Amino acid sequence: MSHASASLSQGSKVVRLCDRALMLQKARHFFSERNILEVDCPILSAQASLDPNIDLMTALYRQKERYFLHSSPEFGMKRLLADGIGDIYQLSHVFRDGECGHKHNPEFTMAEWYRLEFTMEQIMDETIKFIRLFLGELSSKIVTYREVFLKTIGLDYVTASEEELYAFINNHKISHYPSILTDGKDSLLNLILESKIEETLGQGELTVLAYYPASQAALARKRMHGIEPVAERFEVYYQGVELANGYHELIDPTEQRQRFMEDNRTRLNMKKEALPFDENFLRALEKGLPDCSGVAVGFDRLMMLRHRSPNISDVIPFGWFEA
Repeated sequence: MSHASASLSQGSKVVRLCDRALMLQKARHFFSERNILEVDCPILSAQASLDPNIDLMTALYRQKERYFLHSSPEFGMKRLLADGIGDIYQLSHVFRDGECGHKHNPEFTMAEWYRLEFTMEQIMDETIKFIRLFLGELSSKIVTYREVFLKTIGLDYVTASEEELYAFINNHKISHYPSILTDGKDSLLNLILESKIEETLGQGELTVLAYYPASQAALARKRMHGIEPVAERFEVYYQGVELANGYHELIDPTEQRQRFMEDNRTRLNMKKEALPFDENFLRALEKGLPDCSGVAVGFDRLMMLRHRSPNISDVIPFGWFEA
């Protein structure tokens, strides 16, 4: 690269970082004008957040006690909600092991917030408003998980068997690991969604993918949607990029513990380590988590789309291999 080209590239990065600072200010103003309080929960925890599809990074205290770098500030924020703090948000660095690519950095910035007595539909609407702060007045639409599978690939996930989903994967030459069929229906659905459907979402408008299968509830409540049991969970896409993941939050401590147990069984089936439950979080649920909805939004991905950048390292000070 010539000196002139290097200077131009460096100058463009400075412009993007100055705009990043401006958007952090605007994000805080967005929450402030809605009387949502900023909090700053710890990044390190002795307990782990459990998700079979997310691997955590760790740190040692006194060279022997293992702590986990959080993949989301969710558990700490919900403990504060149980203490009665009210509506809150956090702009936080979060960490996910092994996630590195043009849309992923193992350390990235997340905006996460919780609203008391909000339905899932209300938090979806507010999430769209937040995203428009970065991307402008885009139109939006809501599609259900079942609808998008039917319209995009002609499969009804409710009635399709695991063998039919596996046959679809093989017929379309989708790369997969050898044990995916034994890992169950959700693993097959996740692979099809990632490889064949996500790229079609949010083309020219914001697309809210809502009402996930009840088996993919994570930390969301479940309910009936027509004749189908679903999770009160949604994700937002633009230009094929996932930007947000939100829930009408589960508040039942018994069901949450059962889900943690199932998550660890899934992790073991995937040849991963079982992780310790966050008992402080479970005690907060037992104390009483108020009815609320919450959402996490990828701040860096918003900046990528805002600047039409193909790589996340273009919109953060230093990417993973430069840090």
